[in-house]
Amino acid sequence: MSPQSRPVAAPPGWRLADLAERTGAVLDGDGTLTVTHVDSLESAGPGAIAFVTHSKYLPQLALTHAAAVIVAPDMARHTALPKLVDRNPYATYAKVATLLHPPVQPAAGVHPTAVIGAEARVADSATVGPHAVIGGGARIGERARIGAGCVVGAGVTIGDDTILHARVTVYDRCELGARAVVHSGAVIGADGFGMAEDKGRWLKIPQVGRVIVGNDVEIGANTTIDRGALDDTIIEDDVKLDNQIQVGHNCRIGAHTAIAGCVGIAGSTKIGSNCKIGGAAMISGHLEIPDNTIVGPATVILSSIERAGFYTGAFPVTEHGTWKRIAIELRRLADIARRLRALERSTAIAHDHGAPAPRTDKEER
Repeated sequence: MSPQSRPVAAPPGWRLADLAERTGAVLDGDGTLTVTHVDSLESAGPGAIAFVTHSKYLPQLALTHAAAVIVAPDMARHTALPKLVDRNPYATYAKVATLLHPPVQPAAGVHPTAVIGAEARVADSATVGPHAVIGGGARIGERARIGAGCVVGAGVTIGDDTILHARVTVYDRCELGARAVVHSGAVIGADGFGMAEDKGRWLKIPQVGRVIVGNDVEIGANTTIDRGALDDTIIEDDVKLDNQIQVGHNCRIGAHTAIAGCVGIAGSTKIGSNCKIGGAAMISGHLEIPDNTIVGPATVILSSIERAGFYTGAFPVTEHGTWKRIAIELRRLADIARRLRALERSTAIAHDHGAPAPRTDKEER
């Protein structure tokens, strides 16, 4: 059967009281008010619900044309609009947006142009889009969605309700859990960068491991996750990976960790659970980062982190002339440190022999 997108009627909207019940937020105002969509404070009009998370947006809150808003308790008094009040307004917004903007569910079935390999099993409730390729022995779970042009290798397992958007590639024998979302261009299970040098040439080391992806994982567009050299590369449950991230072979990323775009993670690195890693951070291989660690954007990590904390190595943005002067001084630090150690040694020797310590510039003045 060829899948066809199910027609979706215009959303009837939700009563504010019902949204409060479904999200756990506190209702303040007219609970019979119906909202149909989410929008920003600046762009919102009739039927829209907006959210505000910081006091710097109070001027926009005062001028918004939204029908209702989502706010934290300490900001509720700043507007007379009907509102949902919660200590985490951003999370409440996420729940409301999901209810007001549910995804379009395509009808189940395999498109006539798709290629299904021998002994592959595709659940009757799954959708396989145009020109997708499912390798031999692969398993596609209930209600899974394989987008147009995807390639799912031999022996791959795709869990229930998992979505592969267009042009995702999953190499042979890899496994994705339930409710995962993989965005276009992602590559899961390509060979890791395993090479051995021999007489000035490189010998490729076969990469015989897999990639194992847990439940509720999201993988961004053009992100690549290399298969293990021997053991598997493992992405645990509820990990969120942004676009254009490189995960090297044999890495392990702990549950509930979120990693922003353009991060590079070299092979055999273990990142703990509940970590947050900022965009463009570079993480060397064969090291460990403990649970609950935060890494700032553009930070370079060259050795293991021993205890959880907030780590950053990026130099704050500075006017170029000032930056040059600071850079010159930084280059002199090694020489300054050497001279300081020499001064400390001479002071210690003088003290041991009863001689007066060298006079400082301040004392001479």
